Amino acid sequence: MVQSRRSAKPTAQTGSGSAADRLDAGMRVLKKYPNRRLYDTQGSSYITLADVKQMVLAVQPFVVRDAKTGEDLTRSILLQIILEEETGGAPIFSAQMLSQIIRFYGNAMQAMMGSYLEQNLQTFTDIQSRLAEQAKGVYDPTKLSPDLWANFLSSQAPGIQGLMGNYLEQSRQMFLQMQEQLSKHADSMFPGLSGIVPPAR
Repeated sequence: MVQSRRSAKPTAQTGSGSAADRLDAGMRVLKKYPNRRLYDTQGSSYITLADVKQMVLAVQPFVVRDAKTGEDLTRSILLQIILEEETGGAPIFSAQMLSQIIRFYGNAMQAMMGSYLEQNLQTFTDIQSRLAEQAKGVYDPTKLSPDLWANFLSSQAPGIQGLMGNYLEQSRQMFLQMQEQLSKHADSMFPGLSGIVPPAR
């Protein structure tokens, strides 16, 4: 982890209020100041985006709040981390994928697509966790290089096919549910029209 520079605890008032305090219970609270610096109230030190990334990797719950207004800035900080990662050597999103995502903003299906992507990502994460758990008995997870991981996946081909089959089926079901929701939405807006007919299951 990047070393954080220690500093005396700021005395500025946060204005977060008791409501925010209740929402943040059990979470690590980071405060963002006008100078764009992040202050970790738990460690009583200023931290960097690299430190926040380590919290994400460690699955440590935290919230980022504006030090003056108490506004929740967690999403904007996470987006900054993603931007830094994407500008690195191995981006996840292609230009085409980003363009497709942008086109959904303001679209009638924006909320549905967000839910669809989130559920798919969670399912994929569950599959990854199961594979990593199985790999513990074969390889040391701390020394699992890309080549060793590829060898492990090759040896687990039948099981992976089953997992991916379940993943694709869940993805198909989520897509059908999204289509049904869109059809109901269209029927409520245009009761005289037939709406969008979902494909047969």
